[in-house]
Amino acid sequence: MSADHYLQPDWPAPANVRAVVTLRHSGHSEGDYASFNLADHVGDATAAVKENREQLQRELSLPNPPQWLEQIHSDKAVEAHADGKILTADASYTREPGIVCAVLTADCLPLLVCNRDGTEVAAIHAGWRGLTGGVIRETIDGMESDPQDLMVWLGPAIGPDAFECGVDVLEAAFESSMSEAHAEAIAQCFVPHSKKPLHFLADIYALGRAELAELGVAEVYGGDRCTVTEGSAFFSYRRDGNTGRMASLIWFE
Repeated sequence: MSADHYLQPDWPAPANVRAVVTLRHSGHSEGDYASFNLADHVGDATAAVKENREQLQRELSLPNPPQWLEQIHSDKAVEAHADGKILTADASYTREPGIVCAVLTADCLPLLVCNRDGTEVAAIHAGWRGLTGGVIRETIDGMESDPQDLMVWLGPAIGPDAFECGVDVLEAAFESSMSEAHAEAIAQCFVPHSKKPLHFLADIYALGRAELAELGVAEVYGGDRCTVTEGSAFFSYRRDGNTGRMASLIWFE
């Protein structure tokens, strides 16, 4: 595997669990999508995306093609398969070796999940709508492992100094709170904007951690990158508008 365009999670996952996030360079796409864009729905040339996906398969020696999703900012989590069918959902999970769960992001939060035994994994796409809509909860509910036996890595997303939002995001977050402690944790995720009334800087990583803590997941890693400010490494919809997508993938052998 070429290390210059892949990011590997720093977490104590079992040895048989494989997890990786693609970086934006060393691919075949051009222009706004330069160059390792894995998304086929953003306007990039079909041939370039196909080449990038074939390169991904080859360089990572994937046991099967990834379970690609049509992501719609929902709470839907599905079981991943290797039949090549694209499923409409924002997360997938599997208890079968060699099945590759994958999500595409360019500012939204990707979460990679595994259990301590290395027998169950999941990949979650969580923008603010997914976070407040319960996609993390639905994914963990769909898994057989006890939340206390899970570990989660938070992949590259928009950082807390770059995620400017309005009251709608704040209200949606509080509407999704599951307890008083969760509501208190959510409150810590929003800082009033110093120059714009009724605007906030939101910490999507902290929102993810608050949700996971409420669900009983204690082992959480990652969450220290910013897709907006690290332009050479990551695509960012907030920064560029028309752009590509990174892929976050997980499977077990």
